[in-house]
Amino acid sequence: MQPKSTELDLAHTRRLAPTQETYNELQMAYDHFNARLFEGQLPSCLITLQREKRTFGYFSAARFASADGSTTDEIALNPTYFAVVPIIETLQTQVHEMTHLWQHHFGKPGRGRYHNEEWARKMESIGLMPSSTGQPGGARTGDCMADYAIEGGRFLAACQELLTANFTLSWYDRFPSADHVIAGQTSMANHIQGIEGPSPPWPASLPSPRQLSPRA
Repeated sequence: MQPKSTELDLAHTRRLAPTQETYNELQMAYDHFNARLFEGQLPSCLITLQREKRTFGYFSAARFASADGSTTDEIALNPTYFAVVPIIETLQTQVHEMTHLWQHHFGKPGRGRYHNEEWARKMESIGLMPSSTGQPGGARTGDCMADYAIEGGRFLAACQELLTANFTLSWYDRFPSADHVIAGQTSMANHIQGIEGPSPPWPASLPSPRQLSPRA
């Protein structure tokens, strides 16, 4: 017996389960930026959501293993910030961590958390300017690094293409802490003023940008 047309319509309009929807979106972004910014070089990884304090995201090499003994890298994103920063900031974090993944497989990472010159050059080549402050004039290398999008660069072009395709992050944390909200607002202000002007004062209630370590 064939299903009724109304049943088919409902099947097509019914949303995916939240887990599947979220990870489909994150994988879609990963695949898009891999193709547009890394020439499809990057291997697959496991993208996770982690509420790690004081960081927007991080990369961990060969973090997960399967029953057959193979391993895969982890890119973690902090969902606490999804609702308090523009979507481009979350995508920026993902690409920042993808650059660490690229360097792990094709370059020479710095010791520990150090973001070295090779990493900085790769970031610039894909349209993200590394900066310890998240704004022009910050150090290009160091342990705790942020970045800002280069106007007219490859990252913004790739973002525009992705967002034009109606990409979104459908789910977000409803209960971000006050510090996360302030950090998100400051990150957004830095993102805008990184191109347009000087930075706003950093909120006294928060650690300094170096202590916050927005992207590991």
